[in-house]
Amino acid sequence: MGLENSKFGQAFVKFAVKLGDEIHLRSLRDAFATIMPLYILAGLATLFNNTVFTWIFKGKTLLQVQYWGTMLSNATLNVSSLLIATMIGYFLAKNRGFNNPIASAMVSMAALITMMPNTVSLIPTGSKKAIDVTGALSFSNMGTTGMFAGIIIGLLATELFIWVSHIKHLQVHLGDQVPPAVGNSFNVLIPIILVLSFFAFISTVLFDTTSMNLISLITTFIQEPLRHIGTGVVGTIIIYTLANLLWLFGIHFSVIYSSILEPLLIINIVQNTAAYSAGHAIPNVINLSLVQSFGLIGGSGGTLCLLVATFLVSRNKAARNVSKLAALPGVFNINEPVIFGYPIVYNVSLIIPFILLPSIGIFIAWLATTLGWMSPMVIQVPWTTPVFMNAFLATSGDWRSIVVQAVVVLIGILLYIPFVKVNDNVVARQAAEAAKED
Repeated sequence: MGLENSKFGQAFVKFAVKLGDEIHLRSLRDAFATIMPLYILAGLATLFNNTVFTWIFKGKTLLQVQYWGTMLSNATLNVSSLLIATMIGYFLAKNRGFNNPIASAMVSMAALITMMPNTVSLIPTGSKKAIDVTGALSFSNMGTTGMFAGIIIGLLATELFIWVSHIKHLQVHLGDQVPPAVGNSFNVLIPIILVLSFFAFISTVLFDTTSMNLISLITTFIQEPLRHIGTGVVGTIIIYTLANLLWLFGIHFSVIYSSILEPLLIINIVQNTAAYSAGHAIPNVINLSLVQSFGLIGGSGGTLCLLVATFLVSRNKAARNVSKLAALPGVFNINEPVIFGYPIVYNVSLIIPFILLPSIGIFIAWLATTLGWMSPMVIQVPWTTPVFMNAFLATSGDWRSIVVQAVVVLIGILLYIPFVKVNDNVVARQAAEAAKED
């Protein structure tokens, strides 16, 4: 009995599908996918500010030109928590089938702001000492630090708002003669008042009793412990390995990866970008760019290495033909032709290198960064960026990352070669048995 037909295999598939369909994780995945272009833009702005512009401009002119990148960082990285809370409110409402997702997005953003402190410490220009300022929102709360708070408050506020909005006695109907926008607005008037008043009450109680706010509590006691466990090298490899295992059953690895690991990796890379832009120490070795650059060489399973190994040693005509067709997409990390054409799906003979290589690549990149053999990844580049170029850009131009990535590619090719030969033998034997039956 094959793994996919065993009780464990069937149970694992059932669990993975159920996990991927979980409405909150699905909404979280949709929200991050929507705002990802902003993070890529922030990465490009940071790259230009700290590399390209420094090659061209000097002194006061450099500072003036870098204002462009600073403003883009303010519009993307530094409002990350607001962006994610708003998008979660919208997509969770849509996935719930709620008829006013725009109102849900608005409530989520407003609820997050009610939980932010009214007094913040800021350092005036030219001063070294911080002063307390009342009636201001700081980028430290709205940005990368508050992203997990944005996720939690976005989910809670949306669920509460949808539940209250379904109470008929709280709905205000103005009739069919008013414009739809006005009617929808008044229909959720009382639910909006109740939900935001509730979050403001929680904020008030926290401030009056502990002088703290929910943003700092969530960040300190939930976000940081969870992020350090989930995006440590061991946690990342375990989750990523389980995600790649899903391909054996024909299930996209994003069911686990995009739902559990990727949000944490995104938080890490946006924190790195913000730190690099500000000239601070880079906090996170494991992040989205590292995983994509060293765990997705040619796509899931490092299948660009499989294609090279196939060209080198495979004698199977079908495998070589598929590899020729898949080569160009594979350069841009698109490997569905390999997954379903080679195939990887339900192909036990290739699953070992398919699962091992991404973990090996992530570990080598982590080790090289930790030992100082290459710079940390600080820029989020598009996942379709070709191998070598993605690592070079993500490290803001460190040529050593290309060497490290080349080592991973070489290991991947050598790892795939014996299994390509095994796959050739399996396919040949299956063809011979099929011929006998005919």
